[in-house]
Amino acid sequence: MSLTKLDVEFTNIHTFTEVIGINDRHLDVLNRYFETTIFTKGEQIHIDDADTSKKRALEKVFSILIRLVDGSIPISERDIIYIAKLSETMNKSDIIDFYTKRVEITKTNTGKPIYAKTMNQKAYLGAIEKSDLTFGIGPAGTGKTYVAVLHAVQLLKNGRIRKIILTRPAVEAGESLGFLPGDLKEKIDPYLRPLYDALYEALGTKQTEDLIEKGVIEIAPLAYMRGRTLESAYVVLDEAQNTTKSQMKLFLTRLGFESKMVVTGDVTQVDLPKNTQSGLVHASNLLKDVPGIATIHFDRVDVIRHPLIQKVLERYENESH
Repeated sequence: MSLTKLDVEFTNIHTFTEVIGINDRHLDVLNRYFETTIFTKGEQIHIDDADTSKKRALEKVFSILIRLVDGSIPISERDIIYIAKLSETMNKSDIIDFYTKRVEITKTNTGKPIYAKTMNQKAYLGAIEKSDLTFGIGPAGTGKTYVAVLHAVQLLKNGRIRKIILTRPAVEAGESLGFLPGDLKEKIDPYLRPLYDALYEALGTKQTEDLIEKGVIEIAPLAYMRGRTLESAYVVLDEAQNTTKSQMKLFLTRLGFESKMVVTGDVTQVDLPKNTQSGLVHASNLLKDVPGIATIHFDRVDVIRHPLIQKVLERYENESH
């Protein structure tokens, strides 16, 4: 085994322990991401690899992590992966700038700030603020819906809207709601779970349930939008790739004054019958040049989950080409 020493200098032992993580967890993430083996000797970092490009890439990542820790910015395994991805195409100062000027979306029910986790999430928030209608398009795991729901909660807290409406088309991946037991609420709730999870994080379970009971937060299938005009509301249409053209038109024409609409979906995961065009694909193309409408495209780089998910997505995409 021939070890290559990285040209990395830690400020102090605290910075070293924060960067490598508890039980070397951050190093394990980098090992999987770079497909190498990282060793520590004292406060020195070595890799079992003679690849100079890999050495330089890791030195860049470590230098960014050191700067962030020295600036008292906490880093998680999610951040380690994202920084490693960004460092492939971006310069060090821009990555550090993103983390030192983070955008707060809202606070949890316990008062902890929730920040935009990626550059596209930051751009998405900016687009929603400036536009009445925003399309968020990209793969699962990019935070499209999560960010929109948290932003809706913040606007509700600020008094900028009076109502939050969260909806999804009742089309599931190869399943039928008709075969599930229970009434409509019991049938639809499992498919809206990601929406509930975001609400619970920002408001807590009790306050969320109270606001739902009062009708301030409404979670309903898309069919319930018919015949309504939604004033002073923040409306999120999730899984919009599974709307038909007519359903999408119905939804978009519900927009009222002092309202915001956010339409999210993954155009690669359409569960509609064959030869039925997705309303999301159609609308995002049809309306792309209309002032007041914004579209943010999320990429695979925004999928900040376990490193294996990145590799799973790559394999599926390569197989379909």
